[in-house]
Amino acid sequence: MSPHTFELPITAVSEANRRDHWATKARRVKLHRNTAYALCPAFPLPCVVTLTRVAPRMIDQHDNLPASLKACVDGIAQRLGVDDRSPLVVWRYGQKKGKACVVVSLEAMDSGERGA
Repeated sequence: MSPHTFELPITAVSEANRRDHWATKARRVKLHRNTAYALCPAFPLPCVVTLTRVAPRMIDQHDNLPASLKACVDGIAQRLGVDDRSPLVVWRYGQKKGKACVVVSLEAMDSGERGA
């Protein structure tokens, strides 16, 4: 099955470095989770999900990148009908400079990728 790519029109921010009011953060998380859920198509499992954060500035890939995409991961996992820690889905992260959005790619998992 060929990969399916779609774009989430959101701005993924470095949550670890934010000092927002709890209600502001809650609204942002809800928006990101609901947007990812609404725009993610049904896709057969097992699969590999690659989330690419597009923004004017790069952030730390080790801690901040996965944290900035956590709400998107939760929405996509919910749409796929699995918990985000399920071995049926491998999560990958990337980032590049550009106009703010999140690009998501879904592709079938090779037998060697499970549990990687």
